[in-house]
Amino acid sequence: MTIRLASLDMAGTTIDEGGAVYAVLRDAIERDTGRDVPDDLLSRWSGTDKREAIVGILTALGEDLARTDRLFAAFSDDLTAAYESEPPVLLPGIAETVEQLRAQGVQVALQTGYRLEVAQALLDVVGWRVGRDVDALVTAEDVPASRPAPYLVFRTMERTGVVDVREVLVAGDTVNDVTAGTRAGARFVVGVLTGAHTVAELGTARHTHLLSSVADVPELLAAER
Repeated sequence: MTIRLASLDMAGTTIDEGGAVYAVLRDAIERDTGRDVPDDLLSRWSGTDKREAIVGILTALGEDLARTDRLFAAFSDDLTAAYESEPPVLLPGIAETVEQLRAQGVQVALQTGYRLEVAQALLDVVGWRVGRDVDALVTAEDVPASRPAPYLVFRTMERTGVVDVREVLVAGDTVNDVTAGTRAGARFVVGVLTGAHTVAELGTARHTHLLSSVADVPELLAAER
């Protein structure tokens, strides 16, 4: 069966933003609460909706959730400033890979735990436009729950008109990305090593493949034909 959709995470998978999102998230929470955020706790929320991540981390720390809105606003402002200071770029080989996949009839959709404003700003910075360079963009605001729920994947299928999960490849750099792809039932669930999690961490989640980069996906698909 032919793959008709590549449903790809953004930061750390297709776009290199230097890990700023996690550094900014940790700093915002630590600054507001005066508490340290352990690495394993931060990692647990990688790839999820960032407001959900704040709620989850505050809950784990035993902190008052009434500060969530204030913290999310501060995080959003700080992340925008970080991206303005050091603009994100496409990861090596990604532009060519996406172009190749689309030329071969594979639609490419981006899905992210970011809200639309941040996701669109990232696309603007790297010079990508939905409908021209990629086929769809789905953000945390489009679904009832972010990763590790499978809804982001399903929504990319809706946006691209793909109805069979056996025609879908999902790729991401976090355990939550991979878990979402597995829960969606995608034919290929690919963990990539360009972002937040190591091969050992990604290996703890069910997957079909672990690759160095999304740039290796065309070779994977060619080998499976």
